[in-house]
Amino acid sequence: MRYLTFCVALFVVLQPLTRTVSADQQSPKSFPIVIDASQTVPPPGAAVFGGGDATNPQGETIGMNTRYLTLSNKPWLPVMGEFHYTRVPEAQWEDEILKMKAAGVQIIATYVIWIHQEEVEGQFDWSGRRNLRHFVQLCAKHGMYVWLRIGPWDHGEVRNGGFPNWLLKNVPKQNLRQDDPIFMKYVSGLYAQIGDQVKGLTWANGGPIIGIQLENEYSMRGPHAGAEYILALKKLALANGLNVPIYSVTGWDNAVVPKGAVVAVFGGYPDAPWDSSLHRLPPQEVYAFRFGSRATGNMGVIGTANRSHNSQDYGFPFMTAEMGGGVEDTYHRRPVIRANDIAAMVPVLLGSGVNLYGTYMFQGGENPNGKLSTLQESQATGYPTDVPVKSYDFQAPLSEFGEEREVLKKLKVFNYFLNDFGSQLAPMVPFAPAKLPASPQDLSAARVSVRTDGKGGFLFFNNYVRYYAMPDRPHFQVRVELPNQTLAIPDHPVNLPSGAYGIWPFGLNLGDLHLRYATAELFSRTVNSSGKTYYFVATAGVPAQFVFEEASSHGIKTRGKLERRSGAIFITGLQPSLDPAIVKTSVAGYTTSIVLLSREQAENAWKLKEGSERLLITPDQFFSNRSHVILQSDGDPEFHFTVVPALSTPPSAEVSLRLQQDGEFASVFHAKVPKVTPQMTIKQIQQAGKVPPVKLGPPVPWRPHRVAMAPSDQEFSMAAKWKLGIPQSDWDGVDNLFLQIDYDGDVARLMSAGKLLDDNFYNGKSWRVGLDRFRQQIAKGGLELEILPRRADAPIFLERRYRDPNVKSGQIDQIDQMRSVKLVPQYKLDLDFSPAK
Repeated sequence: MRYLTFCVALFVVLQPLTRTVSADQQSPKSFPIVIDASQTVPPPGAAVFGGGDATNPQGETIGMNTRYLTLSNKPWLPVMGEFHYTRVPEAQWEDEILKMKAAGVQIIATYVIWIHQEEVEGQFDWSGRRNLRHFVQLCAKHGMYVWLRIGPWDHGEVRNGGFPNWLLKNVPKQNLRQDDPIFMKYVSGLYAQIGDQVKGLTWANGGPIIGIQLENEYSMRGPHAGAEYILALKKLALANGLNVPIYSVTGWDNAVVPKGAVVAVFGGYPDAPWDSSLHRLPPQEVYAFRFGSRATGNMGVIGTANRSHNSQDYGFPFMTAEMGGGVEDTYHRRPVIRANDIAAMVPVLLGSGVNLYGTYMFQGGENPNGKLSTLQESQATGYPTDVPVKSYDFQAPLSEFGEEREVLKKLKVFNYFLNDFGSQLAPMVPFAPAKLPASPQDLSAARVSVRTDGKGGFLFFNNYVRYYAMPDRPHFQVRVELPNQTLAIPDHPVNLPSGAYGIWPFGLNLGDLHLRYATAELFSRTVNSSGKTYYFVATAGVPAQFVFEEASSHGIKTRGKLERRSGAIFITGLQPSLDPAIVKTSVAGYTTSIVLLSREQAENAWKLKEGSERLLITPDQFFSNRSHVILQSDGDPEFHFTVVPALSTPPSAEVSLRLQQDGEFASVFHAKVPKVTPQMTIKQIQQAGKVPPVKLGPPVPWRPHRVAMAPSDQEFSMAAKWKLGIPQSDWDGVDNLFLQIDYDGDVARLMSAGKLLDDNFYNGKSWRVGLDRFRQQIAKGGLELEILPRRADAPIFLERRYRDPNVKSGQIDQIDQMRSVKLVPQYKLDLDFSPAK
């Protein structure tokens, strides 16, 4: 990374106005996209929802109107992420919560999975990874809100949707999930237990729990079902102390949403692994703005979606809980999700009016060991798909073993924007362009939206669709017609590259500057005693242009090119750098600075919030607990990080910390920990046998074709097997050891003394397993790897790049079935940014 020094000689000081060009003097051809936002934005109406106690002991209140949530009566647009506590070992919870917080997540949503808590009738287990109370307390400790999804039916790719086996024996199938006396007696016992576990931890009692989701994906109607059932669940929750400001249900699949009692949350995924297709899917709805419905696309395929979008019709804001952070591979469909597949959905949904962005999953996990059976969804137990027995990695931003993936960094850029500017965005309403795509499959029309309050706002654009190459848009320019002015963004058409997506601001006050618009994305803000710094991100392939109202820009300095016209100053020619691109200093000496970052710099930037606010920029994994910062590096013992603004005192560390560069605007550091070379041994103990043809599962009403079933335990007798030896000395000097397995097969399993530790459906990618949580088991029982061969004629979807087109049928027998297996050490660097005493 190259750091440019801010050069005073390049500053250009504002001079008197020399020429003006008004928007209406330009050719109409300069405005291929028109968004009419000229109507006055009405104030939001009173929300129609039946929340519980909304005020905590500190006097803070949580509420909502028809448009947005409120925190202490101020607009609030929070970021939510899903983390299933029972799917992660208790010892890792705190670090994972801190990673989510560092990535800008504010609310942790979690299922309380009934079969995980009461697998044996009458024997509730709230210990270890099932300790709900401890999990919520850790969230509270680190300032995270909690949204409990208490079922009783959850889905979540769990056995029986979360229902214990004994419940299915005790309650007739036709009486499940309705206000039936026998069923509700058991639900009452579950809710009573949950209420005891979180006693004193709800919002009104000073705790972090602000929301309760009742049921999940519920669409039943009829006597004792529908709204009657949802209302009965809410009454039962209140009776057991689960009194929270917000009660929710999921809003897709012909959902039951009793008006005035609960609010609905929505979602969408980049792929549909429950689909029977063996081919790539058509362009998904999550990449097209939702101007007509809150629930559409692959979240509405099983039933009829509610097509209304008007917030007044709903009576509550547009909120999401399940915007895919990835997908869980199923046996019959194994899509590989890229980081852009997930990140491109964010501007689309925000531009559609979303005022709570919830990602499912944010933290991957693994199913706990069952006492009586395995705990995954399967066709053998009457559910539509087979998922791995153990792994619930979900290709999530945080892997099941806590690794920070590329998608986390991309989501973090938007999360930080919402953390710092969400209160400004929340009251704004969406407006559609005059020309819309005919359908999500229409890639010809530009995909844009504006949210505005009539004065300022944000322009949202998306030129990315999973699997499909969008065209470059060489004459991209948006004419935004506001009540009192018309803006051309930018002032001359630009080329919007294929794959670009983002959010450009307009009409906003940035400290002492009034921004007319920018063709760069607003990222974050830091505040210290001398002023405010606003960080923007350059949109790749689009020249960054900043336009400020002339009246606010006296004394502005820049290292770019400055022009004056149309009552404004136009600043261009800026390249990303950690040095300020634009600075204005008030008479009192208070500064407003703008820094333009590259996409890479922004994705590697993390906020330090203790003392003076700063950014720490590093390619390594990051999380912090107040002034204590932890960096993690997989395979590389060297750490590099930059702090902006520059530090007067370097942080302390357990190893030598070298200051590589100390400038006016940035401090650059380097550290190296001792290198470790693991000495794992590998020995093949069994060759693969011949596997039988793949079987098809039973049909389901909403899916036209039967799909492949996962192999049984008995079929693993045909697997190739290797014994892996890991000496205890391999653990010296590392934070974790990752087993990286590159193979070609069907299903792989990692075993110890005959017990399954983790498993993987082959999708073409390397399989990485964090071994720290299995360390004691491996020391006692050793480690074995099993790989079941794949059949070319299996009706399984794999990405085209991972299929051999020359093999059409039979078993794929390859010498390189296991291409490589190695240990990757994870190193850790502890940093303390506490002020020197």
